Amino acid sequence: MTREREGHEPWRVGVLFSRTGVTAVIEETQLRGTLLAIEEINAGGGINGRELVPIIYDPASDERNFARLADHLLTDDGVTMIFGCYTSSSRKAVLPIVERRNGLLWYPTLYEGFEYSPNIIYTGAAPNQNSVELADFLVGRYGPRFYLIGSDYIYPRESNRIMRELLRQRRGTVVGEHYLDLHARPSEFRLLMREVRRSAPDVIFSTVVGQATVYLYQAYAEAGFDTRVMPIASLTTSEAENALMGADVASGHITAAPYFEGLGNPNDTSFTARYHRRFGQDQHTNFCVEAAYFQIHVFAAALAEVNSMDPDVLRPVVLTTDFEAPQGHIAIDRESGHTNLWTRIGRARADGRFEVVRESGRPVRPDPYLVAH
Repeated sequence: MTREREGHEPWRVGVLFSRTGVTAVIEETQLRGTLLAIEEINAGGGINGRELVPIIYDPASDERNFARLADHLLTDDGVTMIFGCYTSSSRKAVLPIVERRNGLLWYPTLYEGFEYSPNIIYTGAAPNQNSVELADFLVGRYGPRFYLIGSDYIYPRESNRIMRELLRQRRGTVVGEHYLDLHARPSEFRLLMREVRRSAPDVIFSTVVGQATVYLYQAYAEAGFDTRVMPIASLTTSEAENALMGADVASGHITAAPYFEGLGNPNDTSFTARYHRRFGQDQHTNFCVEAAYFQIHVFAAALAEVNSMDPDVLRPVVLTTDFEAPQGHIAIDRESGHTNLWTRIGRARADGRFEVVRESGRPVRPDPYLVAH
């Protein structure tokens, strides 16, 4: 193939989001955000005149599939960029592969922090961009007694470790802590609500993910608890989970995230309208969609500048790239490979969307190791 011919070949990237399995409820929306951005870029002429083509696989919510498919993308498919992963378990399964093959993973999900890799661009929130502000808000508004409930894998346990330390600094206490399998059934959550009632916390802090999120909130509603007195607060519950559990069940509960649908700024209004036209008026955006969306545009801007998919060439430019995202102005932090993001706290409304009750006045620089906290 001649060099001139190569210059007209499409840019090919890997995409790994689950369309089946227990975390498909949110990963499917991340795939949509990714595809929406790719379609926008191609409609505008591609990148330096070349179309952007995704190679998409379904890891089925299984970290072993994420590892296997990442290796397949980097070797058999010959890509160097992978956009994907939701759980920290899937990210950690892919991490040694992208490091060994010198690929670049773009990870659009909040996580527990305390990680750095030159082969990952982190576009989801680090703990200082959600947990710290959430702890302040909850202790001040509801009280210092927390019951921690999580899915049983890396992120919930590490996130709860951080929350426990933040509570200690604020003279709060953990009155209970419980982990359930990602495949836990509704009956297990109903039993757990009995223990919550006995412990009488001021707040339930949830790091439950996927389909199990629905079961937790429904069990809470069946137990007759009052969100005005003891809400569920989360870093992971979005508009997608609210729609699945029912807006009436979600109403009144709290989430901390960089983005919620309906912020009202021009970028979000336009983004939301395009998303609704593409996927349906009943489909809401969320913070995972938004990160998956803007990271494609950040990648495209860097690629247009260097015209190379070599991670060693592209990454230095990515680390100087900013973008007007739906949440507001964001930028990739050159020191950590994480992203300057906005901090917001939302309360779920009766329509399944969130009312923002607190937000930062500017993007918050990532501090993934909580050095300043």
